[in-house]
Amino acid sequence: MGKLKDFFSKQDQKKLEEGLANTKKSFLSRLGKVIVGKTKIDEDILDELEAILIQSDVGVSTTIKIINALEERTKIEKYLGFNELIKMLREEISNLLIHKNVDDKTFEGNKPHVVMIVGVNGVGKTTTIGKLAYQYKAQGEKVILGAADTFRAGAIDQLQIWANRAGVHLVRQKMGSDPASVAFDTIQAATAQNADLVLIDTAGRLHNKINLMNELSKVKRVMSKVIPNAPQEVLLVLDGSTGQNAFEQAKQFTAATEVTSLAITKLDGTAKGGVLLGITDQFQIPVKYIGVGEGIQDLQDFDPQKFIQTLFS
Repeated sequence: MGKLKDFFSKQDQKKLEEGLANTKKSFLSRLGKVIVGKTKIDEDILDELEAILIQSDVGVSTTIKIINALEERTKIEKYLGFNELIKMLREEISNLLIHKNVDDKTFEGNKPHVVMIVGVNGVGKTTTIGKLAYQYKAQGEKVILGAADTFRAGAIDQLQIWANRAGVHLVRQKMGSDPASVAFDTIQAATAQNADLVLIDTAGRLHNKINLMNELSKVKRVMSKVIPNAPQEVLLVLDGSTGQNAFEQAKQFTAATEVTSLAITKLDGTAKGGVLLGITDQFQIPVKYIGVGEGIQDLQDFDPQKFIQTLFS
């Protein structure tokens, strides 16, 4: 799926800075208190840094990976003080994120491009779909939505509101209908209307993990009957403010289906932005979008370099 915008505007940068303000303040201020008065980076400082990273929801395994790398570097590099530690930390985080950036793909020659959106209820899944629809429609793409979350009360009507707001067509059936049937109808409609992009909403949670796995597999299988390689993407939406719960959700959905990319929402309301780094590293899935505000344009393409630059500026 192509990029939301062809350029990163000053307004986008400002929203990113505002959205990461809590994470940045919490992390850097705590790190500064550890470093103050110290003349060298020693084992005690690294132990403190380890605790800060874990408390920032980076995750234990990713934190250990970062700390081990810093320990190796401090054996051969004579870094002193806060700025030097920040430089090293920034470089190690860059090593974990940069190479996992999502390749830019366009819709041309691959229409319709089908994205199945998964995630538990309450993470901002429907809102993310609406924002994507609005922004891609504004870029001149023809977008069709599919309301395949037929289990949650109000899910279809909520998506209809976003479809109306974005000015795109929504394929829907009544609540309780077979989700795979909705997905099938959506793909057929998109093919007939020569749509560029199809966004398929799915149930956030069924009775248990087996039901979830079976349902998502069925939806994918039915879509592929119309378009052999559909869906081209499976986008998992996670709430960045939930910290470790987001790890568990990622574990559940990567077990249920082949997730190809992530959207991390609600980063503007949390100091737990480190969860983005931990999930990307632990599950080896690239982050494609981040939510840094409630506005319809506050869903941004994730740029690892700009993210790191903003976090450490």
